Amino acid sequence: MTDLVRRFAWPAPVEARALRQAARELLLAQASDWPFILHTGAGPDYARQRVTEHLTRFTTIRDQLLAGTVNEEWLASIETQSNLFPEIDVRYWG
Repeated sequence: MTDLVRRFAWPAPVEARALRQAARELLLAQASDWPFILHTGAGPDYARQRVTEHLTRFTTIRDQLLAGTVNEEWLASIETQSNLFPEIDVRYWG
């Protein structure tokens, strides 16, 4: 995330949206509940699925940003699914 924020210091509007969504996905993947669930064994398949889902989204966003081809339709879709912290400040990672 730090690398992305530094590379896109002056992002175009769609890049800014993608950076904010990448930050959300990263935070969701790191949420404390998932490691706890995996550690206790209470629903590990679900926890593993959620962590994988958020990390896959993060990686996809990163790859699209680096390639200069952000899929705005897909981005809009995941923005509605994972929409916590709507105005997250990605400069935190800068």
